[in-house]
Amino acid sequence: MRTADLVTAAVLMLLGGVVIFDSLRLGIGWGTDGPRSGFFPFWLAVLMTATSALIFVQALRRSVTRVFVSRAALRPVLSVLGPATAMVVVMQVTGLYVASAIYVAFYMRWIGRHRWPATIAMAVGLSVVTFLVFEEWFLVPMPKGPLEAWLGY
Repeated sequence: MRTADLVTAAVLMLLGGVVIFDSLRLGIGWGTDGPRSGFFPFWLAVLMTATSALIFVQALRRSVTRVFVSRAALRPVLSVLGPATAMVVVMQVTGLYVASAIYVAFYMRWIGRHRWPATIAMAVGLSVVTFLVFEEWFLVPMPKGPLEAWLGY
């Protein structure tokens, strides 16, 4: 666990340093019409870098006896990661809405053990609502597949 904390804190400090550097390029002061473009990112990056430095120091002071993740704790993580990865792959062929319906149905049925009527209703309902919100109301095009093409979208 110590190594994971050290690596994560170091990466976040590096990321914070990059944001601080770029914020300084944009300007972190106040202009005639308010804060300049780099003001808020600069202070957020300073906070993130300082917090990451504290985590780094705490990790250095901690003993190395604890394991980062046990096999028992890894199983639930993989039960989410596997289907999510599959959804990304399936989305390339079927589009976002069909892939998300398949993902929700899989997750509700096999992981959550819900009954088929609730599973199908939720999977289809969520995809339809997502479609309406993004495509019709916000006019944001999302990845589509053959079903949406067949429906005229």
